[in-house]
Amino acid sequence: MTADIPLSDRLDDDDYPAYTMGRAAEMLGTTPAFLRAIGEARLITPLRSDGGHRRYSRYQLRIAARARELVDKGTPIEAACRIVILEDQLEEAQRINAEYRRHAEQEAPDASFPASG
Repeated sequence: MTADIPLSDRLDDDDYPAYTMGRAAEMLGTTPAFLRAIGEARLITPLRSDGGHRRYSRYQLRIAARARELVDKGTPIEAACRIVILEDQLEEAQRINAEYRRHAEQEAPDASFPASG
């Protein structure tokens, strides 16, 4: 699959697609159908092995686990996927905003931001 990447790098890589669908489902305590459903909802997109089998990374399994927690609490799978996507988008926007603020404060340390109301 990626024989040109050293094994030690692959073991440390959260995005390396190391887990088969069966193993991923077992680790999450769910079924392969659940993984297919969250894939269809575009929450995660597994990579494919040379033989066409789905492969999941640790990062994707953490996302799937978040969706599973919501589904276990009674949230429909499509809604759970949308919630997780929106949470990730909000987190990213907050990270970018904090970065902009830090940069602006470094450029003009005496300037204060107007209060938003």
